[in-house]
Amino acid sequence: MKTNEACGVQLSRLGLGCMRLPQTAEGAIDEHELQHMVDYAIAHGINYFDTAWPYHGGRSEIAIGKALAKYPRDTWYLADKYPGHQILSSYNPAETFEEQLQKCGVDYFDFYLLHNVCEESFGVYTDPKWDILNYFKEQKRAGRIRHLGFSSHARPDGLEKFLDYAGDSMEFCQIQLNYLDWTLQDAKAKYDLLTGRNIPVWVMEPLRGGKLASLPEEDEERLLQLRPGESAAAWGFRWLQNLPNVKVVLSGMSDFEQMVDNVHTFTGGDPQTEGEAALLAEIAEKMKDSLPCTRCRYCCDGCPMQLDIPMLIHAYNDLKFAKSMTVPMQMDALPEDKKPSACIGCGACAAICPQKIDIPAVMEEFAGRLANMTSWAEMCRQREEAAKKLKESRS
Repeated sequence: MKTNEACGVQLSRLGLGCMRLPQTAEGAIDEHELQHMVDYAIAHGINYFDTAWPYHGGRSEIAIGKALAKYPRDTWYLADKYPGHQILSSYNPAETFEEQLQKCGVDYFDFYLLHNVCEESFGVYTDPKWDILNYFKEQKRAGRIRHLGFSSHARPDGLEKFLDYAGDSMEFCQIQLNYLDWTLQDAKAKYDLLTGRNIPVWVMEPLRGGKLASLPEEDEERLLQLRPGESAAAWGFRWLQNLPNVKVVLSGMSDFEQMVDNVHTFTGGDPQTEGEAALLAEIAEKMKDSLPCTRCRYCCDGCPMQLDIPMLIHAYNDLKFAKSMTVPMQMDALPEDKKPSACIGCGACAAICPQKIDIPAVMEEFAGRLANMTSWAEMCRQREEAAKKLKESRS
């Protein structure tokens, strides 16, 4: 297993993300299959395991804690996260942290993250009423957290804003990064920002929730001609291996076959060439089917609502590709008069757009798509209810 030095320790470059664990037909975590996967992972050099409060309705922490318990505590690293990104009536970092330690069956976390610091959650993480950052800095001083960091789906400016607030207390950052989001979500700017601040990068969604593991037949054939026998997933992982500041790549492996294939990719094989990376960039451009906005910002000058039209089009392209909650979270954080629904359809933007984009029509469709999605607040409410039921069942 290839490794990297980060935060003063040697970490496997491949980590097991525990958001998509194997499940039984009834929807419960398949603990037998998970144990089989963890045994294989540790036997082949994986030493980093990542869970979080809301994963699998609160059951992920329990399951991975059980699976790791058979091995000496100093042979693996466990990461957990504080759910300040969820919309709750109140936040109690001490109560949550103590329960997480209990659920995972550990006395300390090797790595602990503020979960999804983004435009929507920035206010929670910086509110002195909750004092979240200071609480976890104190837990680090007490040795109950060895390394403190954060994950983020924020845009580059939101990421920079939090880094300015947190100072030097953040040792690492976990972002969504893959060869598609390098441009689709402006992940390159995030990677460059973190690298410039000497903050090591952990990667989540390296295969975009599996979308990069299964490509159109003609594209997979082109990849196979260059690397016979290597999966599309392996191509995505090798692309990340060429970024020197990427220290850990998390894969949400759902079955043993995925584990074996991923371990093989991170154990051997030749580095990806510039030509191979260019091929992936070409494939990514075809996948996006996005509006050709060049961010010239001509459209912004005459907008009576002063909308950030390039940013909204960029978010629209992202939502159009996949129905994730990242974009709705970002849009929820905007004032009402800056959301796509605020467009009055005057057409001043379209008249000046060099790419001839029908911007009013795009804003109308974008607003409609957002209105038809389950809100982030409602999803948080449902998760909070599930967590309460789990807590009641264990008491």
